[in-house]
Amino acid sequence: MTISHLPAGPTDDFPYEPWDGEEEALAAAAAAGRRAAEWIRSLPQAPVPGPVGIWLLRDLPETIETATSSLDPQDCDRMEPDGVMVDGTGGVDEEIRSSLAAMPCAVQDARWLTPDQQIRLVAVASLITGAARLLAQDPGTAITTGELSRMRDLLDHAIA
Repeated sequence: MTISHLPAGPTDDFPYEPWDGEEEALAAAAAAGRRAAEWIRSLPQAPVPGPVGIWLLRDLPETIETATSSLDPQDCDRMEPDGVMVDGTGGVDEEIRSSLAAMPCAVQDARWLTPDQQIRLVAVASLITGAARLLAQDPGTAITTGELSRMRDLLDHAIA
């Protein structure tokens, strides 16, 4: 049996090489996020100002724009030199992931929105969370086989 040891050391020792089509895929995802944020801003406002209405109108669109513009295939699952596995985030930090995860609960309090609008909001949050996770788990496949582009297309469909 032959044992082959991979080089250990800081990841800085190995320069990052972008995947074919990475720049275009990330730019398209960011543009889709901006469109989704604009769609959310165009939704009817709450008849009475409240925490959920303010969150939907102001904070959620910003969260979506930040998430889609910060997608990063370099932030993928990996093993540190000391052998510890690190879960990547696909470039989306914990605060943003937490905010997106709150959508299914928060949208229930947005009674001024139609059920169609509510489910579309849940779909948007889910698709963006999924895009980040997809990049974290398998960035090469997500980019080179069009999975990230497919998620972008679904996002556009959810807001149409």
